[in-house]
Amino acid sequence: IDGNKVTQDIFKEHDLTMVNIWATFCGPCLREMPELGEINTEYADKGFQIVGIVTDVITNDGTISASQIETAKYAIEETGASYKHLLPSMDLLMGPLQEASVVPTTIFVDKEGKQVGEIQTGARSKEDWEVIIKDLLEQVK
Repeated sequence: IDGNKVTQDIFKEHDLTMVNIWATFCGPCLREMPELGEINTEYADKGFQIVGIVTDVITNDGTISASQIETAKYAIEETGASYKHLLPSMDLLMGPLQEASVVPTTIFVDKEGKQVGEIQTGARSKEDWEVIIKDLLEQVK
């Protein structure tokens, strides 16, 4: 979201990455983001990270909307979701993100970017996410 190119290497330094796919218009997404920010901080030393992908920044013609990026940055700042947030590339939109028919959708991946566990749809409480995260961290270690 800050204009830096991101590769698959984003996963390799963490045992487990939570990829949270969200949109600026999604109330449940925005409501869970403060707690996701807390989780990201609290689990940082456990081989865990959260990466957000904001989906509603691409226009119908495939270009990036600068005003939507500003809206997304405002949402990130207001919710305290200080983890990395990415803009979807066309490869992501035509590939893995096609699985995300609703927002929020959350996918967990290992160091190699391979999916771990089930795809999660809908928002969760901090406590519910922690149960899932602890279980998946055990599986990947």
